[in-house]
Amino acid sequence: MMARIEHLVTSGMFALDGGVWEVDNNVWIVGDDREAVVIDAAHDAEAIAGAVGDRRLVAILCTHAHNDHIDAAPELAARTGAPVLLHPDDRMLWDQTHPDTAPDGDLTDGQVLSVAGVELKVLHTPGHSPGGVCLYAPALGTVFTGDTLFHGGPGATGRSFSDFPTIIDSIRKRLLSLPPDTVVRTGHGESTTVDGEAPALPEWIARGH
Repeated sequence: MMARIEHLVTSGMFALDGGVWEVDNNVWIVGDDREAVVIDAAHDAEAIAGAVGDRRLVAILCTHAHNDHIDAAPELAARTGAPVLLHPDDRMLWDQTHPDTAPDGDLTDGQVLSVAGVELKVLHTPGHSPGGVCLYAPALGTVFTGDTLFHGGPGATGRSFSDFPTIIDSIRKRLLSLPPDTVVRTGHGESTTVDGEAPALPEWIARGH
């Protein structure tokens, strides 16, 4: 059975630099009827575990360590026994949310993870955060971009540990180089495509946001 992509929206709070905002997060599940991975365990471990059901959870993959993307990760790991994987450059952000619990392993650029017969390739895409990654699944024609690329532009870079030129460089080199019809599944909001976003790159740079 070919792997499929499932989508869950969870709601909670994003907190950074003394500010707190209500947010809706996209949680992505990739797998088949036997096994799956979760991309960004946001807010509600019970709801995510319910969506996984009785499948073996291979891993909990974190696109980055802002609290709204990882706050449910330790509880989901405790429920399922799945390891939590994060790029090490975001460990300082992880520690702000979970000072007493460490990720179980690293995500590294070029690493390939397998689930349900498909591969997810880790693309290190810093800018929104130092350890931000995207997960590219060629067989599914999709890339999971977390908060690196959204429908309508790059992720925010106005807070600690973020940098606008860096995120633009990441998007240009790592994401816009993917096949044009690649579906971009984001950390918040609606999905888009590589060719739907590429023409706006000069405008993003001019706006400098």
